[in-house]
Amino acid sequence: MEQSSENEKPHRSDCGSKQLQGEVFVRLLMEHEPQVRAFLRGLLPTWNDVDEVIQEASLIAWRKFDDFEPGTAFGGWLLTIARFEALKYRRRLARSPLIFAEDVWELISDEAESEQVDFHRKQHLEYCLGKLSEKQRALIIKVHSPGVVIRELAKSSGKSEHAFYKTVQRLRATVLACVTKKLALENENVGT
Repeated sequence: MEQSSENEKPHRSDCGSKQLQGEVFVRLLMEHEPQVRAFLRGLLPTWNDVDEVIQEASLIAWRKFDDFEPGTAFGGWLLTIARFEALKYRRRLARSPLIFAEDVWELISDEAESEQVDFHRKQHLEYCLGKLSEKQRALIIKVHSPGVVIRELAKSSGKSEHAFYKTVQRLRATVLACVTKKLALENENVGT
């Protein structure tokens, strides 16, 4: 009898870990909610609809948080839940003449996902440019500015055109390798 009552009572260590788990969840939710809201706004007609769906998606994410593997992409996981909730929400509103047909929703959803991927690429590019020295970053930005003639930049830098092109090519390769690595890590985290 005493054993069954012990099994029913939560241990203090369990309460503490549940509290910590809640804090981790809230922190991750707050970090990723703006991106999920932006994604949902592309799928839903109003901000009120977005609020309803994000609330439901957050509740589902909390209920399933035990299934989430730490170290993986929480944002991608929450985004997937939100997408399914948006589709469910849209089905509930399907009688309204303002709601798009299924194929239009899929196109909008795919476009919103594509914008999310572009957003991540831009974030990774900003991160990788930030890893360059100030002088290198200024050079790579100047080279890619509209209307710039690289031959003139080479001349004003005091380097030969060939040496200037080599410098720019090395910087491009460095940034590309960094972005590629960040995208690979992101894909690896989403896939796990």
